[in-house]
Amino acid sequence: MKIDVPYGKDGTLSAVLADTVKVRFLEANDVKIGDEDQNIRDALLHPINSKGFQDFLKGAKNVLVIVNDATRPTPTKKILEFIFEDLAKTPFHFIIATGAHRGPTEEEFFQIFGSFYENVRDRIIVHDARADQDMVFLGTSTNGTPMHVHRAGVEADRIIILSSVEPHYFAGYTGGRKSFLPGIAGYKTIEQNHKLALSPAAKALALEGNPVHADMMDAIKTVKQDIFSIMTVLDKHHRVYAACCGHIHDSFHAAIDRANEVFAAPLEEKADIVVSVVKFPQDIDLYQAQKGIDNAKLALKKGGILILTAKCRHGIGGKAFADLLGSSDTPKAALETIEKGYVLGYHKAAKMAEIGLWAEMWGVTDVAPEIISKLFIRPFGSLQEALDTALEKTGPDATVLFLMDGGLTVPLVQ
Repeated sequence: MKIDVPYGKDGTLSAVLADTVKVRFLEANDVKIGDEDQNIRDALLHPINSKGFQDFLKGAKNVLVIVNDATRPTPTKKILEFIFEDLAKTPFHFIIATGAHRGPTEEEFFQIFGSFYENVRDRIIVHDARADQDMVFLGTSTNGTPMHVHRAGVEADRIIILSSVEPHYFAGYTGGRKSFLPGIAGYKTIEQNHKLALSPAAKALALEGNPVHADMMDAIKTVKQDIFSIMTVLDKHHRVYAACCGHIHDSFHAAIDRANEVFAAPLEEKADIVVSVVKFPQDIDLYQAQKGIDNAKLALKKGGILILTAKCRHGIGGKAFADLLGSSDTPKAALETIEKGYVLGYHKAAKMAEIGLWAEMWGVTDVAPEIISKLFIRPFGSLQEALDTALEKTGPDATVLFLMDGGLTVPLVQ
């Protein structure tokens, strides 16, 4: 049996397994895709608990459009095809909701905006969470998080959010409130919020009792301007399955229902070996690709082997989590360090270290072996080598599961 999995934007990894190997594939659920354009058009024509888009813009003097960075598959440029004509009649700016990520490269600006980029490049603000001079203090959350957000979000008289909703390994779901926190929040605000990810209640598909989500909701309560939210849900091929527009919370929750139809994938039993395939654009670096590790753990037996395949085009990504893991002799030691004091990025290290206590993590990436091996991930030069070695170790009766979109798909053992 020859198996091909996507790697990077256009590449593939291949492996050949004997027909005797018990192999299964788990993907996001197949859903019926109608006319993608019509999905967006209908959502704009029938906003949820909100005035229509054109009425929303009437009288606007300073419109801020919050869009995701290039680590998300959000179809920003497609959405703009339907709203730009009306938007262009108002004074507007875009802000890239980078959170604590770096700003986009020139190539990534085109990835986000497509053909619109040339027309809007002078109207784009790139959020920098560390630029304290750009932040405004809006109060303190119930969990004690000081709410600092970019002043552009305070000075605008209308706010439009373009985002996509899919499972998130500690916020429950992306989308909605996440455009503000961490999207355009200050560094210390993000750090305090992400510290809450150490809670066991902070996990994929969970909002009730999730302290990270609750903190994000507190951030939204400080926003006084009118908001028009455009949430999309993509299928496993990144086609627009659904769109929900209007009230920020109601459109978000409506999109969650559709996202679960796609990304909550039922599984009968866990496997000895799980290959988590992280696709473009979430394969930008290990910091982002780690989502594929966290989702895949849900399908892995105790003592099993988790093989991450992710190009990691920009290397490791977050320095703090890499430095912590790299300076720890064991996963247990890393967790003990986190208990002594939290730094932004340590939540990522904690999630990885926790898996390292009961399973092995291996990786097929473009990260240098001497670097990734320090992060409790055993490097392999090919998928074939990793699988051959894993099967040799686990024995001929081992089961292998390919999680075909590990960054987004959440296995649910029935």
